[in-house]
Amino acid sequence: MARPQTDIEAGRERLVELAITMLEERGNSAVTMTEIAARAGMSTANLYRFFENKDALIEAVAEYWFRPKVEIMEDVIASDLDPRRKMFEFFARRFAGMKAEWERDPVAFATYIELGRENFDLVRSYVDLGDHYLSVIVGEAMADGYFAGLTVDETLSLINQMVSVYVNIGAMELIMPRLTTDKLARIIDAIFDGLSADDRGAKAVTDLRAA
Repeated sequence: MARPQTDIEAGRERLVELAITMLEERGNSAVTMTEIAARAGMSTANLYRFFENKDALIEAVAEYWFRPKVEIMEDVIASDLDPRRKMFEFFARRFAGMKAEWERDPVAFATYIELGRENFDLVRSYVDLGDHYLSVIVGEAMADGYFAGLTVDETLSLINQMVSVYVNIGAMELIMPRLTTDKLARIIDAIFDGLSADDRGAKAVTDLRAA
C-alpha cells in the first residue's frame, strides 16, 4: 500500500491509524476529537489542522478501511478473466478479507458496522463505486450473451440481492460462520447459468392462497 508523500498526508495517515485503534478499543461514540488529540500528544487545535471536524476524520477512516477493497475491485476489473470468474473474484476476494477481519476481532468488526450505519452518507460513495464496477462486469457478461432480456440496472439489482450477505457487513456478521467462498462460487454459477428475463414457471401461480 503506497504511503502518503507530504508531511500533512503522513500526519493524517498516522492520526487515522490512531483513531482506528481507539475506535476498535472503545467504540465510535466513546471517542472524541479531544481524546484523539490527547492520545496523539497534540493540542485539539493542532488536530483540527488535519481534520476540520469529526465527520472529516470519519470520512478518512472510511477511506482507509475501504482502500484495500477498492484496490481489489480495480485489480479484478483490470484483469483478463472471463466475466463469470471475474464476478466471483470481485466478490470473493473482498469477502475473504472481511471474514479475516471478523475472525481477527469480531468486536472491532461490529464497531465498523455501527460506524457505517451512523455515517452512511459518508460511506455511500463506496457502495456506489462497487455498483459501478459490478455494472462493468455485467456489461462484459451481456456481450457474451448472458442475462438475456434484462437491462444492466435490472441485472445489477438482482445480483446484489442474491449476494447481499457477502457484501453487506451488517448482514454478513449475523451468519459469518456459514458463509464460504465455495457457496459464493455456486451462487455466481447459478447467476450465470440461470439469470434472465424468462418466466420459467415461478410466476405461474399469482395467488398462493388459491393454489
